Amino acid sequence: MSYSGSLSKMKILAFSNDKFTSSVGEFSVFINPASYARSYKILYNDRQAQGSNGPSPKFNRTLSDTVKFELVFDGTGVVGSPLPGVVPFMEDGIKTQIDTFMNLVFKYNGNIHSPNFLEISWGTLLFKCRLSTLDINYTLFKPDGTPLRARANALFTSFLSESDLARQANKNSPDLSHVVTVRGGDTLPLLCYGIYGSSIYYLEIARVNGLAHFRDLAAGTRLLFPPLRDGAT
Repeated sequence: MSYSGSLSKMKILAFSNDKFTSSVGEFSVFINPASYARSYKILYNDRQAQGSNGPSPKFNRTLSDTVKFELVFDGTGVVGSPLPGVVPFMEDGIKTQIDTFMNLVFKYNGNIHSPNFLEISWGTLLFKCRLSTLDINYTLFKPDGTPLRARANALFTSFLSESDLARQANKNSPDLSHVVTVRGGDTLPLLCYGIYGSSIYYLEIARVNGLAHFRDLAAGTRLLFPPLRDGAT
């Protein structure tokens, strides 16, 4: 199956505050990653009563989720076949690309006494985070040793401010009414799951909001999620 449409490049936006309102720069990748991995982890206290046959894991907390992907930096001017020139030739190899990337995601920002806050945007992925680890492997060089190509494996950890956490805690209460603004990638079952803890209410929510085509939610649409009726499960 083939898909048509214009190429959308992954963007990494950097901010100097945890509300993600003070932009300090943007990095648009030349070559989109071939894939990315998103990981989730739940931490349990592994307790085992004396004489029991096995442990009885007790929930402790949900850890921050992560996103990991590989970026390719290239300064040869030949990448992009069958469309050579998609990544232009650069006299300094990949130095400018690497420096721009590092300044935004890794470099210490003296104004906030830490590296920047980041937002990764690509397709349906919108991930507020901070860089955790970065490994850069240089693989191609000019005769004088100037790097022409590198692969960077980056791991980003999700970030939620205290105000975000408070809003999330309130949002996830099924006993309250909620008005949610749809964002790119949202689906009605997932929104229901986030608020009610179950996706089974999506048809009811579609009816409440008069949605004829609930599978195609337009970004910016405001939806009402009423409280669960007594006895709803």
